[in-house]
Amino acid sequence: MKLAFLTNALVGENMNNIEEMAAWAQNHGFKAMEVGPKLPLDESAYMRVVEAGKVQIAALTYCRNFLSSDREEAEAHRAELLRRIETAGKLGVPLVVTSTGINNRRTNERYDSYDSIRPLPARSLNEVVSWLGRVLEAAEKNGVNIAVENCPLMGNIAISPEMWTLLFECLDSPRFGIAYDPSHLIWQFMDPYAPIRELGRRIFHVHAKDTEIDRDRLRRTGILTDFTWWRYRLPGLGELDWTRFFSALHEIGYTAAVSIEHEDPVWSGTVEKTKQGLCLAAGFLQSVPGAGLTAGTGEIIR
Repeated sequence: MKLAFLTNALVGENMNNIEEMAAWAQNHGFKAMEVGPKLPLDESAYMRVVEAGKVQIAALTYCRNFLSSDREEAEAHRAELLRRIETAGKLGVPLVVTSTGINNRRTNERYDSYDSIRPLPARSLNEVVSWLGRVLEAAEKNGVNIAVENCPLMGNIAISPEMWTLLFECLDSPRFGIAYDPSHLIWQFMDPYAPIRELGRRIFHVHAKDTEIDRDRLRRTGILTDFTWWRYRLPGLGELDWTRFFSALHEIGYTAAVSIEHEDPVWSGTVEKTKQGLCLAAGFLQSVPGAGLTAGTGEIIR
């Protein structure tokens, strides 16, 4: 498994050049980067990073609501995802990570029903299958794989084992898999370990992110008042048992990237603090017994 990070965190701190990002990654022990949508898609600069061969681009990531009720917005996002699939093919990047989209247009809503709290994922299944069929056609044409992440905080229905099963029944393609992020399962109170064995080779990509649950706050708010009872943390600072997590990944033969998705508010706010957070996460992950992560030549700052 290769140690990687999602570039969004550093772009948010005004590091907007992929070559600069790759140099920093190499110097701090990372073997790969997952390039998110915030980094400008400069094909020539990306190709220079690929050809240098010092840091791999493990995936291009673009997660948006492709079924948004705003038709113009939805079409713009669809066009951008298809562009990134084509770019991945040109660059030799093996994977594009995305979301499914979700229908947020409500009709005949009953306000005395639990259904009014949020759009239910299964309602969008047919639209998602139709859209992802087009995505997978583009992926086949360009020789890349597609992994949907399990984050429910964007336009997405691939948020649970139940929904994964439905999607795989409808879209039986060897190019279609999951970008597995255990942090989202934790705050939804699902088992973050058992689905790894269930998905097996369907796991194309892994996000390394943890979740902290504030149970005192949860007792006061419940799960619906707001989201102040949980927050994302760097690996090792939340609820996940990382030894158990990596053991499950090894059991299914996972060998691709483990990508740190840094959304920890404690280790954010300045570029130096964000970089330190990424390095702390990398150091922790490499110290997990049995993780077997491959680092680069740079020294990890602890």
